[in-house]
Amino acid sequence: MTAAIHTEGLTKEFDNGRGCRDVSITVQKGEAFGFLGPNGAGKSTFVKMLVGLIHPTEGTATIFGHPIHSLEAKKRIGYLPELFRYQEWLTGEEVIKLHAKLCGVDTKTAKERIPKLLDEVGLGSRGKGKIKNYSKGMQQRLGLAAALVSDPDIIFLDEPSSALDPVGRKEVRSILMKLKAEGKTIFLNSHMLEDVEAVCDQIALLNNGEILRTGDVGNVLQQKVTYRFKVSGYTPLVRTWLQDETGFEFEVETVHKPDSSTNTAQQELVISGHDTVWLKAELQNEEQAGWINSLLIEQGLTLYEVGKESGKLEDWFLTAVKGLSHRGERDV
Repeated sequence: MTAAIHTEGLTKEFDNGRGCRDVSITVQKGEAFGFLGPNGAGKSTFVKMLVGLIHPTEGTATIFGHPIHSLEAKKRIGYLPELFRYQEWLTGEEVIKLHAKLCGVDTKTAKERIPKLLDEVGLGSRGKGKIKNYSKGMQQRLGLAAALVSDPDIIFLDEPSSALDPVGRKEVRSILMKLKAEGKTIFLNSHMLEDVEAVCDQIALLNNGEILRTGDVGNVLQQKVTYRFKVSGYTPLVRTWLQDETGFEFEVETVHKPDSSTNTAQQELVISGHDTVWLKAELQNEEQAGWINSLLIEQGLTLYEVGKESGKLEDWFLTAVKGLSHRGERDV
């Protein structure tokens, strides 16, 4: 099967040295691919090469087997850039009509498709409003509709949720999941790990223009997460019993009293004595955490707080970052 996206050694060099170096990836039809990395890592540069906005210095890339500079490749893609600016005197409908014409969508099809797209992105009642009255979040929604107006096979999205509130981000995730269910291929540039975790099948981490790590999201989500239980009434026997009862290994971390100069309102709850600790264990899910929570209470311990140190994808990301630090490279 021909890959939706395939690159080999794709490189873009700039005078300042920033860009992409030797990036090789393969994205299959119908997959959602998450491209992670800090600002300035080269994510947007890579996407701009794939959609034909800038030319690579070296390497090759294809869209469904067609070279990225070819018309056949461009016909298959939709693109929402990170930075966008629409003519403020136009209405939302007019912006999408313009994009439809640029993509070669006939007038009849565009007329049928545009109202549906506006509804889908939550702008159904604002399509006739001027762009000058749109918030940044509304403009981002409009950009998503414009990227979809040609019914593309591949959608490139560069930080599509950056200007949205939590409700808007959830709505965009729902749209992306729907597109994925329809067999569309999604290439998502983002530093919103929660969005990538919810939508994507495969992920790659870019740093300083180079692929640092790749992975399967399903495998990453099967990894364990460190949960923390803050308790008082602790003795070493508690740890021994808990490990025997659950089969999990627990670490013990002392709760330290904050500096006396700390604002009282901001202080962590402090319980006098050395029997107040954090119990930490790597668990698979929240159900296991709830079970341990119940066991601690049954044993007469006072439970003050339960939490996890980070999300699973965040753990995957941070592990790679720590690897850089240990090798003396620049931390992301």
